[in-house]
Amino acid sequence: MAILAAFMVPHPPLIVPAVGRGEEKQVQTTIDSYERVAKEIAALKPDTIVISSPHAVLYRDYFHISPGENASGSFARFRAPEVRFSENYDTGLVAEISKLAKECRLPAGTEGELDRTLDHGTMVPLYFIRKHYTEGRIIRVGLSGLSYEDHYKLGQLIQKAADNLGRRVVYVASGDLSHKLQHYGPYGFVKEGPEYDAKLMEVCSQGALKELMDFDEDFCDAAAECGHRSFVIMAGALDGIRIRATKFSHEDVTGVGYGICSFYPQE
Repeated sequence: MAILAAFMVPHPPLIVPAVGRGEEKQVQTTIDSYERVAKEIAALKPDTIVISSPHAVLYRDYFHISPGENASGSFARFRAPEVRFSENYDTGLVAEISKLAKECRLPAGTEGELDRTLDHGTMVPLYFIRKHYTEGRIIRVGLSGLSYEDHYKLGQLIQKAADNLGRRVVYVASGDLSHKLQHYGPYGFVKEGPEYDAKLMEVCSQGALKELMDFDEDFCDAAAECGHRSFVIMAGALDGIRIRATKFSHEDVTGVGYGICSFYPQE
């Protein structure tokens, strides 16, 4: 099976110690869960890690998949330039996904790169993963303003492309949950915030990932969620596969929701 596992993870730069400078300890549960994710990925030894990030290049009507052989980035904008990454892309799998998208007229591919630098939505997962697993190339996938159905379809194409090429792939859906969970948080509080987090974590804990498509977009906007479309692409990448879902953790102490779950195919 090409999709070895998938993981839903957040991306607060705070949890990188060089950025957090001690403040990361307030979300130690999230850090511990992230370490568990990284160790599980290392045990799987994937050929390719596909990461969808809300902070990669984003278009209203097009899914941007990062082109080229490689890319680099650092946490310089978060006062930690010493934390750096240099990653090689799986160009063969990128080409296969782009080809399949063209065949089914899904607007996705490598055109229109605005910023080659790795974004923090990609680098936070890599910070933990690369501590335990330095092999494997990556693919970086941006979100879009297109429908949930189109995001799901992109995930399906990622699964099909991996199958076609015989790639052993781990999917990492990077995304925070609501940004409006606490009055003292950076974005304040609305009732939709905790309602969104509770509903999202219930759906993912049960492995009922197709239900992500049923979330009302106005409700998601009111909750100021970050990663819903990233999670929908992940759901598409697991389409037709019976999965075992495990909730690792959920925290809201910063006013932003950090949820971590794993999804493993079952025979």
